[in-house]
Amino acid sequence: MQWMVEIAVEMEFLEITSIRDTRIGKFAKIPKSQKLRDVFNLDFPDNNFFLKTLTVVSGPDLVDLTFHNFVSYKENVGKAWADDIMVISRNPFVYNASRYSFLERILVKLKLQLNSEGKIPVRNIFQAFPADRKRVEAALSACHLPKGKNDGINPEDFPEAVYKTFLMNLCPRPEIDEIFTSHHSKAKPYMTKDHLTKFINKKQRDSHLNDMLFPPAKPQQVQGLIDKYEPSGMNIQRGQLSPEGMVWFLCGPENSIVSQDKLLLHQDMSQPLSHYFINSSHNTYLTAGQFSGISSPEMYRQTLLAGCRCVELDCWKGRPPDEEPIITHGFTMTTEILFKDAIEAIAESAFKTSPYPVILSFENHVDSPKQQAKMAEYCRTIFGDMLLTEPLEKFPLKPGVPLPSPQDLMGKILIKNKKNQFIPGENQETLKKARSLEDVMTDQPTPVDKDSIVKSGEVTEEVSEVEEDMGNLDEEEIKKMQSDEGTAGLEVTAYEEMSSLVNYIQPIKFECFENSAQKNRSYVVSSFTEMKAYDLLTKSPIQFVDYNKRQMSRIYPKGTRMDSSNYMPQMFWNVGCQMVALNFQTTDIPMQQNLALFEFNGQSGYILKHDFMRRPDKQFDPFSVDRIDVVVASTLSITILSGQFLSERSVRSYVEVELYGLPGDPKRRYRTKMSPNANSINPVWKEDAFVFEKILMPELASLRIVVWEEGGKFIGQRVIPITAVRSGYHHVCLRSESNMPLTMPSLFVYVEMKDYVPDSWADLTMALSNPIKFFNAHDKKSEKNQEDTPEGPDLQKSLSSVQLNTNGIHNATGTFSTPPSNGPGGTLNGKGTSTGKEETTKEPTKEPTELQTASFEELQQMKNFGKLLKKQEKDLKEVERKTVKRKEELLQKYAVLFMELGMQAGKKKMPCPPKTQKKKSCRKWTVDDSSSGRNSGEMAESPPDNRVLELKEKLEKELMQLGEEQYDAIRKKKELHATEQISKIIELAREKQASELKALKESWESDTKEMKKKLEVKRLEKIQTMAKNTTDKSAQERLKREINNAHIQEVVQMVKQMNEKQARDQEVLEKKQAACLEAIKEKENQLQQEAYAEYEGKVKALDTEVQVLVKNCVKADAAKKENLYAASEGGQGLKQQLQENNLIPVAERCETQTAENTAEDEESSDILVSRL
Repeated sequence: MQWMVEIAVEMEFLEITSIRDTRIGKFAKIPKSQKLRDVFNLDFPDNNFFLKTLTVVSGPDLVDLTFHNFVSYKENVGKAWADDIMVISRNPFVYNASRYSFLERILVKLKLQLNSEGKIPVRNIFQAFPADRKRVEAALSACHLPKGKNDGINPEDFPEAVYKTFLMNLCPRPEIDEIFTSHHSKAKPYMTKDHLTKFINKKQRDSHLNDMLFPPAKPQQVQGLIDKYEPSGMNIQRGQLSPEGMVWFLCGPENSIVSQDKLLLHQDMSQPLSHYFINSSHNTYLTAGQFSGISSPEMYRQTLLAGCRCVELDCWKGRPPDEEPIITHGFTMTTEILFKDAIEAIAESAFKTSPYPVILSFENHVDSPKQQAKMAEYCRTIFGDMLLTEPLEKFPLKPGVPLPSPQDLMGKILIKNKKNQFIPGENQETLKKARSLEDVMTDQPTPVDKDSIVKSGEVTEEVSEVEEDMGNLDEEEIKKMQSDEGTAGLEVTAYEEMSSLVNYIQPIKFECFENSAQKNRSYVVSSFTEMKAYDLLTKSPIQFVDYNKRQMSRIYPKGTRMDSSNYMPQMFWNVGCQMVALNFQTTDIPMQQNLALFEFNGQSGYILKHDFMRRPDKQFDPFSVDRIDVVVASTLSITILSGQFLSERSVRSYVEVELYGLPGDPKRRYRTKMSPNANSINPVWKEDAFVFEKILMPELASLRIVVWEEGGKFIGQRVIPITAVRSGYHHVCLRSESNMPLTMPSLFVYVEMKDYVPDSWADLTMALSNPIKFFNAHDKKSEKNQEDTPEGPDLQKSLSSVQLNTNGIHNATGTFSTPPSNGPGGTLNGKGTSTGKEETTKEPTKEPTELQTASFEELQQMKNFGKLLKKQEKDLKEVERKTVKRKEELLQKYAVLFMELGMQAGKKKMPCPPKTQKKKSCRKWTVDDSSSGRNSGEMAESPPDNRVLELKEKLEKELMQLGEEQYDAIRKKKELHATEQISKIIELAREKQASELKALKESWESDTKEMKKKLEVKRLEKIQTMAKNTTDKSAQERLKREINNAHIQEVVQMVKQMNEKQARDQEVLEKKQAACLEAIKEKENQLQQEAYAEYEGKVKALDTEVQVLVKNCVKADAAKKENLYAASEGGQGLKQQLQENNLIPVAERCETQTAENTAEDEESSDILVSRL
């Protein structure tokens, strides 16, 4: 853009890429000097000056701006200019123009800056190419042009063709000559149409393109390129391209390093908001540092014009008398701006660059209900229909409902502010009370007590959650959190007017990922300081990714970054954080990366995340080091060939190449050597390519190229997303630190982008991509080996077939087989193939043994259980002994009674013992043979009398009772013993099972340790083999990293398999142990049932047993009585016989009865029975 002021002599210029905005009407700049105001009659009410003004804003960055003001004679002319200038300056192809386009701008500028004679001053050429004046003079002489400082060149003598020749002499391109020579017939100094076609399809074409959808270049199309870039008309007619034509072809837009379609809007914009990275700003109002920087409404315009879609407003309470809310950085020395001015700036610039929604992130410290109401009113009136005040009908604010898409919210402004719930019918009264109280306390700088304003139920759960969380922290933690968060944690309660503006972006205090997933509210957003977010992504990366699939998160710099420096946004993009807010006023590396990313997709401010980071059925771990499911890793190789016009001085320079992406991506930085000499016009670097071998997720990676002078002075940089990088020879037009295009500096590079293929798969890939070439090369190699092998061709043939099978190319049947994997279980040596040593070290696997647990019978044989059985057996014997003793005593007593009844029945008197006869006479008992024989026969054969029967019944009854008591006691003892036995066995079983599990775990740990040792030995062998076969250090480093990654994956896989086997074995053993315990518990019921059955059987047999005992008792008594009478002589020795027969108590009673001799035998018998 050029213009000339009438009072000036020279033309003034403005690079179109430096234009940032155009303004008309009330937003245009108005002259402040009274002299100019008088010239344009600005004080006249109806002059319509606003309809004639145009302001063009330009600058190298967002802060250092220049305002160029223009006035037209007619109304609305300025509007047409403003619209057209913005269309051109916002065109992404202008910022990403070809190399020749930037060189052409210099020619246009030279031809417009003519002197008074209408000629191009030579000094302007010196100023345009200041690095080496002698070389400029030599180039002018080669073009037969004047070279004196005060000379002038006629514009007709300096057409485009001469300008190109001048550049070729000033900046020769030997590296392109080498490329040209290597791709044409060496005997001829030109490249034919067929050669150029082959070069384009082989070197300049993206290998990922489908030949059907994107056909390769054809000779007819290549002829058009020759017509466009070949300077010789003769060569054009012949379809030939000269080396000079090759230079301009490689400088053309067809060979841009950036895919042009990526610059336009090409992504799906109908996904939920949470599926996009959103260009976001922090403390947008500041132009410098966080402590004493100047605040300006202009920053809101510039950030929005730069494509930012989320800006921040730190709102504070205004002072009397106006009580206008202000925006500033609280508790610092930064200046203040009016809230209203910021809102007007946002409304004017919100959708100039992008039509997609803008998010206003309010950090609200306005504790005045009246001023909050004023803020809400400004938003409603100034934004008008642009402000979204109600949720869309298709997307209600309900759990489980996703957010609307950028397409749904096109042209809308969303408010992010605390949202509180108000009780219907009470809010108006509450607001009136609050405002009346505020009027009384207008001089008070502190906020009004919320208890006197807000009633119960008006504060949402989010406020109470924050207070509760703060209450759980100690003083040091609170201070640290406040230092990190700044003033963000000190927001006040939102009143009804502001709350009513909030819908899809409702901020709350973050609790945990589990709670967020359970509530499933997509309209809820949480803000994190960079430190808090870093802590979350390192501890729970997968959960953080899942959180960002559902709802949005905002990351902002910690409060201690007082210099407005930025953190690296890449690590937060890696987990899917949408609003990664940066300080736009600081053009450091993080800001360069942010600007470069959001330059694509039509500068919409929204970049769609990879499908893997959006699908709920997939899990993405950003710290993966091997591979990511359904994502094809890429390999990027870049060779720095040369530089052009790098500096205004003759200095040495070097280039750095960096990669930003996932933590598992390859080496991050490479650097060339210093250029051989102090040449900044066309330095050449003859170095090997920089290889970034395995870029896990290209969609999350960026390439940064930086050029530095020898002393460390910055020259230029360029950041390009990996997915936008094109393969082939390209010129990289460098940019400033603020990402503005630089006209002169550029680099010439060769880039090769391809899918990552491990070394072990290289042969297979080659065979599949070009099988004829591969097998021809293999046959030639085999023939050569046959000639060199002394054993003959047969042996060599068999060896080659083995080698082919080992490499996975084909087997004996001619079919393809799988090559050794580079991952778990695979092998890798320095050349990517399996080694024989590894095959021989493979050990046979152990035969799996069936896991067993101790059975019930084995547990019964244990020593502790045997002790219990002996104790229980002793208890049963004691019960039986006591019962037998009682039974014997009972039988003895009844035996005496039966004997007495028998003697009384014989009516025989026994003589008194000699001792008693001296005292008094007594009735004598006589027993003769006949009577004794007769009585015994009567007792045995004659029917028993009633008293004997009665006595027998009593004996039977008591024996039955005693027997039942005995068997019942034994039954209870056995049941108790069964319970004790089962408890003891269960105790022993649990101890045994615990020892079994412990032994199993120790076995697993031993096996795992042994397996890790073997894998480590295997890894070291691979590294040693690789070191022997590879001498290149970079290749060694790459292969070593690949071996280590494969080793890590193999160990992880092995540990995973071992853990799975451990889990299976443990599950099997635990099932068997549980079954054993269940069997033991069932055994208790079985033992108790057996004891009860034994009890019932003995009780049934008790009647027969008692009858036998009674019968035996009676018989034994009769026999004993006969023996008693036979042994005694006339009553002498009776007592002695009774003592011998344990009948002492009865004998004593007989002696007493004989001495008294006053009663009949029947009465004595009755008395004895009754006494008994």
